Amino acid sequence: MSSILSIAASGLVAAMQRLQVSADDVANANSDGPLPSANAAVQSQYPAAYVAQRVNQVAAPGRGTSTVVSNAQPGTVTAYDPTAPYADQNGQVAAPNVDIASEVVQQAIASYEFVANADVMSVEQKMMQTLLNIQT
Repeated sequence: MSSILSIAASGLVAAMQRLQVSADDVANANSDGPLPSANAAVQSQYPAAYVAQRVNQVAAPGRGTSTVVSNAQPGTVTAYDPTAPYADQNGQVAAPNVDIASEVVQQAIASYEFVANADVMSVEQKMMQTLLNIQT
């Protein structure tokens, strides 16, 4: 595989990772749970809140790009839901720190990143085909 193709392929993988993380965040945006300070009995009875994730794209050793997925800081925020069975005495629960507007932006970035890298692969293929078709 040429270096151009390997760089573009790493970009495709990064775009897929960005989209997967964003989709997970959106799908779990309402997956709240007990506060971290809740007593052990409550924490053992109910699942913890989903912890939002973030993707950082970094240069890969050599050429190309890679992604680093980490938990958002903070991963959860306090929300008011007095109807939740795991809510504390003030009606507070732990909710995922997911900003839907930011997730829409991440999904758009992933889409553009995927298209751009696919176009690079297509152009490289056309260049190689042209090179092989040169007649002397």
